[in-house]
Amino acid sequence: MRDAQQLLADAKVIAVVGASRDPRKPAHTVPLQMQRYGWRIIPVNPHVDELFGEKVYRSVGEIPFPVDLVNVFRPAEDAVEVVREAVAAGAPAVWLQLDIVSPEARRIATEAGIDYVEDRCLAVERAVGNLSKL
Repeated sequence: MRDAQQLLADAKVIAVVGASRDPRKPAHTVPLQMQRYGWRIIPVNPHVDELFGEKVYRSVGEIPFPVDLVNVFRPAEDAVEVVREAVAAGAPAVWLQLDIVSPEARRIATEAGIDYVEDRCLAVERAVGNLSKL
């Protein structure tokens, strides 16, 4: 299993479940920052059509191309279903944002053999590792 730094270093395309159009929320600022550092961000949100200059998908399963990482900005109780979707879609890794922890989601990811990170922030890990895709 890859650690958080290795996941980010390997990823090029990140699906962000719960991406927000509200610029005051971390679910907007974190994906936007990752995009500015060169990752392709694919927003997943059932209530928006476009974010960050990208088409928004209603679910991970609707994304018509592979993603390297599914990043989750949803409450822990929603994470289980998101991880199931990620596994079904063939995503190799799932990342639950800061303060999101789900033993059940971890179990599902582990049993499926995909990488799993929880309770960590993409933007913080990017900065700590001085990572960029540019």
